[in-house]
Amino acid sequence: MRRSLSKENNLSTTSDTPSGITIAGTSSHFLDPAGPGEGRLRYITGGSGAPLLMLHTVRTQAEHFRHLIPLVQDRYTVYALDLPGMGYSQIVPGASYEEPAMRAAVKNLMTRLDLRDVTLLGESMGAVLALTTAADLPERVRRVLAINPYDYAGGIKRSGLLARFIVTGVLAPGIGPKLAGLEPKPIVRAVLNGGLVDTTALGEDYLDELLEVGRRPGYPTVARSVYAALPGLMAARSRYPAASAAVHLIYGEKDWSRPSDREANKQLLPAARFTQVPNAGHFIALERPDVLADLLNRTA
Repeated sequence: MRRSLSKENNLSTTSDTPSGITIAGTSSHFLDPAGPGEGRLRYITGGSGAPLLMLHTVRTQAEHFRHLIPLVQDRYTVYALDLPGMGYSQIVPGASYEEPAMRAAVKNLMTRLDLRDVTLLGESMGAVLALTTAADLPERVRRVLAINPYDYAGGIKRSGLLARFIVTGVLAPGIGPKLAGLEPKPIVRAVLNGGLVDTTALGEDYLDELLEVGRRPGYPTVARSVYAALPGLMAARSRYPAASAAVHLIYGEKDWSRPSDREANKQLLPAARFTQVPNAGHFIALERPDVLADLLNRTA
């Protein structure tokens, strides 16, 4: 039995740990639904200081930031969210996984927990959500660290032929739902390694955790829906200029984005700081958490 819940308050429940990965100094919680059609949102939190909300990317979860959280929790109260249907957040049949629905969940967490003076840190899809959430909640967001925003055509398909084949197959009619439920460990490892320069950054325990989550009833439908919704992240770029918070764009030197993609965002956000991390790929939170911690702690 991995889960033991007790009531914390009228908003949320607390969990011993639904995950097989423990991050020292943090605890796992669930935000109860506010209305019909919503699901419980799971998040982990710990530390002290101003709030720092971390947003993961496709086919990952809050533990994606397992190595970053310990480096910053002396200066921040960290909240790492499992996006709707992902990680251990509730899977709601028929739910939307388009960008506006994901953004609504992030806003729901922030407003119901009454988080203010927030630093938003997101990677890939999470970076897009961090920027669009900042545009919607300027009174609550202090700054945004947008790591390798996933807002260009192709996305994960650029990581290699295997990822292109998998994503195309998962989205195909007929066979797609079956493929979405098949996740051999070597295949998942290879796809994720396509976002890394240092492939040792993908720990076996984290890979096992992702595979365990992938066996949740209904998860293959979520994965397929998320992949189908990814093109909407490009449209969400139109919201970026409305963000009044300080923005820091962070790219891995070997990220899937092209120089033209990065330049387009620099032009869209001319006041943003820009950092390129040498010898890093798409998943900087796994490869170089030290770099992200330094950027965060420098201006905590």
